[in-house]
Amino acid sequence: MTSKESPQKEKNEEQEPRSKKERILVLHNDDYHTFDYVISALIDICDHDVLQAEQCTLMVHYKGKCDVKNGSLSYLRPMKNALVQKGLKATID
Repeated sequence: MTSKESPQKEKNEEQEPRSKKERILVLHNDDYHTFDYVISALIDICDHDVLQAEQCTLMVHYKGKCDVKNGSLSYLRPMKNALVQKGLKATID
């Protein structure tokens, strides 16, 4: 393989769209819930460990949103609904 072929291959790989079945559960920031509340929700609902839940909570706070889980729509929908039932804003992209 020549050096010319390698960059082209990388370019094509980056252009491939994400699988239509693969979705992302996104948690959005709000001004109502405490860090501890959100961390507990992520641990209970999304099966995050403590460190992962803390990191996601900080990302939501500072960036406005965070991808908290990937998977199929049927896998993510119950988690999204449970987060919404706890009063959190979550969407599936």
